[in-house]
Amino acid sequence: MTERAQTGPGRRTLLGAGAAVLGTAALGLAGGPAAAAGRTSAPFGDHGFRLDLPVPTVIGHRGTSGYRPEHTLGSYQLALDMGAHIIEQDLVPTKDGHLVCRHENDITATSDVSAHPEFASRRTTKNVDGVSVTGWFTEDFTLAELKTLRAKERVPGTRQRNTLYDGRWEIPTFEEVLRWADREGRRRKKPVWLYVETKHPTYFRGLGLGLEEPLADLLRRYDRHRKQSPLILQSFEPGSIQRLAGLVATPRVVLLSGAGERPWDFVTSGDPRTVADLVKPEGLNWIASFAQGIGPTLDLIIPKDASGRLTAPTTLVQDAHAQRLVLHPYTMRNENTFLPADFRRGTDPAAYGDAFGAFQAYFATGIDGIFSDNPDTALLAAADFAAA
Repeated sequence: MTERAQTGPGRRTLLGAGAAVLGTAALGLAGGPAAAAGRTSAPFGDHGFRLDLPVPTVIGHRGTSGYRPEHTLGSYQLALDMGAHIIEQDLVPTKDGHLVCRHENDITATSDVSAHPEFASRRTTKNVDGVSVTGWFTEDFTLAELKTLRAKERVPGTRQRNTLYDGRWEIPTFEEVLRWADREGRRRKKPVWLYVETKHPTYFRGLGLGLEEPLADLLRRYDRHRKQSPLILQSFEPGSIQRLAGLVATPRVVLLSGAGERPWDFVTSGDPRTVADLVKPEGLNWIASFAQGIGPTLDLIIPKDASGRLTAPTTLVQDAHAQRLVLHPYTMRNENTFLPADFRRGTDPAAYGDAFGAFQAYFATGIDGIFSDNPDTALLAAADFAAA
């Protein structure tokens, strides 16, 4: 696959101060139909933030985790080659303070650690954000030790073809990803955008392994600490985003899970607010005081009924836009097991359903982008939506 073709006069802008009408952009893959996007959008972002990104923005979720083991350089490279507009990294620390790219600090399902007898004694049970987890954890390994492991597919029952690549790639450090992005940016003569999440920041700060300061140091070292840098920071803990706001100027997004849940830093600090409170206008206004966007679960955009079918959209898109916040909800995947019941096809949960139909339903709400395990599908769906 090659990088997407650009045929429009310019890419539309997210988080643009005062930009009520945005430009046009081609959102097709090279060799496929290119469609000029013409949707207008409310202005986003205060304090001079202006990001050169198409709308809808396609975010490669953990790279291309629908096709390669997640959070590997192979997964990131394929996402870039497919044309994803941004590529996501989740960050957790090692015992000696390096930031590595893993969805969770528990690496049992995403590495071959269980096959290493020298690490058998490190299997343990921990309480991570109120959940008891048994496995092997990055904070118990030095970087040199982690580099002896190899990544593997996290959900092999659903994505059996991905297991072909088990053992092919190491666990990458975030610094290695920054170097890769800089190399690819120079080769392609355009920036490679990264979307970076701090995982379990309160938990790690309690271990003396705070994430924000070493992350900010790396961003400054690689000149990605500015308002216009090609990088977005994200976290499920608003406090982590507030801390980062005091360290770097990079744009920031607060992630939002289920309506009845509370961010873990709220739990530890005694803040009684839930996600349901944060998606109200007053909660969104509070988020807008230190962030430029939100990343809600798709169920906060369009809830599902008891059978798993989509119902009527909420007012979250309009309410967030009224606060000049961008919305990048998560996560679209092609397989039946992950799709709303309306768009499942057949009885095999691992088979592809009508992902294009689901994308259209979500794009129609006015979201500004979406996380997807299958960026090629998302790009074609965005082109369809722009052409409609």
